[in-house]
Amino acid sequence: MSTAQFVRPARSGDVERIVDLQVSSWKALYGPLLPEEVSSEMGSAEARKNFTEQWGSALASPPTSKHRLVVATDEVGGVRTVTGFAALGPAGDPDLWPATDAEVFALHVDPERTHEGHGSRLVNACVDHLSEDGFSTVHVWAAEQENPLRSFFESAGWRPDGARSEIDLGTLLPMVRLHAAVPAT
Repeated sequence: MSTAQFVRPARSGDVERIVDLQVSSWKALYGPLLPEEVSSEMGSAEARKNFTEQWGSALASPPTSKHRLVVATDEVGGVRTVTGFAALGPAGDPDLWPATDAEVFALHVDPERTHEGHGSRLVNACVDHLSEDGFSTVHVWAAEQENPLRSFFESAGWRPDGARSEIDLGTLLPMVRLHAAVPAT
C-alpha cells in the first residue's frame, strides 16, 4: 500500500479513466445481477462515448456549485493514477430536501484496488465537502440484493431509509436508498 494516497477534485484529463472505472466497477458489482448481454453492453463503444460525454459535461458545467466530482489517486512505482471516483451534490429525489439532503450519485473504485482504503477516503472527502456546504444527511442508492457496494456503505454505518426504486438495465434492478448523518462543521 502506498503512503501517497489522496483525494482531489477531478480534472478534464481524468474523464477517460473515470469511464474506465465506472465500466469495470459496474461489471464487477452488478454484472452477476444482470443478464450477460446487459453487462457486455456497458463496455460498448457507444456506452463509453455516452459516459464520456456525461462525465465531461458534469465536470465542465456542474448543475450547482455544490455538485462535485472527486477522484482518489495513488502513486505506485513513481506513477500517479486515479484509483476511484465519487460524484456528489444536492439530493434530487422528490421526497428529499435539497437544502439539507445530499447524495453520493456515484462511487466507484478500481475492482483490482478494493480494500486499499480508496473507497473510505472518497466517502470521507464527500462527507467533508457536504459538511462544508451545510448538508445534514447524505444518501446513496445501491442494489438491494447483497453486493460489495451496499456492504461497504452499511459497514460504515449507513442504513436503509425505506425508499426503494428500480433501474431498468434491460432487466429491472431493485435498488435501496441508504443514508447517514453529515457531521456539522
